[in-house]
Amino acid sequence: MQRALGCPRGAPQTHHPLPRPPSELGLSLRRLGQTLQDQLSALGPGTGSWVPPGATRDPRPPEEADVVVVGGGVVGWSVAYWLKALEARRHGMRVLVVERDPTEHLGVLNEPPVDIQFQPSGYLFLASPQDADGLEATVKVQREEGVQVMLLSPTQLKEKFPWIDTEDVAVASYGLEDEGWFDPWTLLTALRRKAMSLGVLSCAGEVRGFVTSAEDMMPPQGPDLLSARIKRVHVYMQDSLEYQPVTCAIVVNAAGAWAGELLEAAGLPEALCQPPLPIKPRKRYVFSWHCHDGPGLSCPFLIDTTGAYFRREGIGGNYLGGMSPPEEEEPDPSDLSVDHNYFQEQVWPRLARRVPAFSSLRPGSSWAGYYDHNSFDRNGVVGPHPRLPNLFVAAGFSGHGLQHGPAAGRAVAELVLKGQYETLDLSRLGWRRLVQGEPLMEALHEEQEAQHKVFGKGLLGVVTALGKS
Repeated sequence: MQRALGCPRGAPQTHHPLPRPPSELGLSLRRLGQTLQDQLSALGPGTGSWVPPGATRDPRPPEEADVVVVGGGVVGWSVAYWLKALEARRHGMRVLVVERDPTEHLGVLNEPPVDIQFQPSGYLFLASPQDADGLEATVKVQREEGVQVMLLSPTQLKEKFPWIDTEDVAVASYGLEDEGWFDPWTLLTALRRKAMSLGVLSCAGEVRGFVTSAEDMMPPQGPDLLSARIKRVHVYMQDSLEYQPVTCAIVVNAAGAWAGELLEAAGLPEALCQPPLPIKPRKRYVFSWHCHDGPGLSCPFLIDTTGAYFRREGIGGNYLGGMSPPEEEEPDPSDLSVDHNYFQEQVWPRLARRVPAFSSLRPGSSWAGYYDHNSFDRNGVVGPHPRLPNLFVAAGFSGHGLQHGPAAGRAVAELVLKGQYETLDLSRLGWRRLVQGEPLMEALHEEQEAQHKVFGKGLLGVVTALGKS
């Protein structure tokens, strides 16, 4: 961005803003005062009425914000955190996160460092003969980037993990450091709490409408419209037909599985939303089970040649895993009910074939969740919209949001604040490939991609920062 953050030029003034301060010091004082007002207005009589900074008992969002982040998942809160962490002047920018279904997270001053319950363990990818070349090429790239990973022949695989049946396995890759899994809810809570401690505001609601500068153009340009800026978003309150208009300079679409649907909302000219954002919700199941004679503590996060995956859960003989279905068998994403027959008929037989001890497992609990599936190339879309220049997108990670969220959040914050990438150049993940019809494909197929993988040093560094005051 070349100009300072603020409301779009030419936006009609329907409210009564404070007088413009005469100096930069005055602006800073105004921002600081507004932040204190936002925080103190939530306090009621008695110590039991305390709420964390940024929260408010008024369910309505503010009438104005510099940046509106749509989506309260890890990616959205990562964007909000980095916007405040990287801003040049403390309290210089008002950031609002709109989340559909928030849960109360209480931040406490001087609390201990964040513990996301990271469990170090290597990732073990198994490749069939037809996928062996692709896996070896992936390992080559990883090694060039300094990743400690080894290739195992079937014989070496059996020696290291004697509980594995190596039939139809041509080669395997095994990570040697900085890999494992963690508690995603703790990471989300940490990002949210830290961002709010820096002054980020949040509200429970849903953005379903926009007002753009296209409405001011006379005569209307129709399908020949080349670009327009978003001036306001309409935030609908939960369980209500009421909405609050929020005037803003920047909008970040981090709505996850509903990121594509957001760009179909009322007020966005259809001509400007081409090509459409190819992100839809995909339902995925996770199943848990107990097996007394299972792999035990030596169990890595294993991704089978069939696409089934599993890992241990704790140290008591418990495991969890699942599998992505074929394209033609995608479950209905309209609810989060679990198809238990899918485990019995599809997942369990594959597990038992790879690990004979799993033939006698005892099924446990199960749950379902959403992927923000990018049907174009299964990779995230990050960066400014080509025809709505003050709209930025960070979505479509297709099951990798926890992995990519901290880095994607920082990248978007750099674009908003600096006008360019500085830490990581994510230009390849931009809109250009959608416009030009050129998918960004990876060597390994989606079914061989694992859930919640940690590229340890980068993510753990962010978590360490979150724990600091």
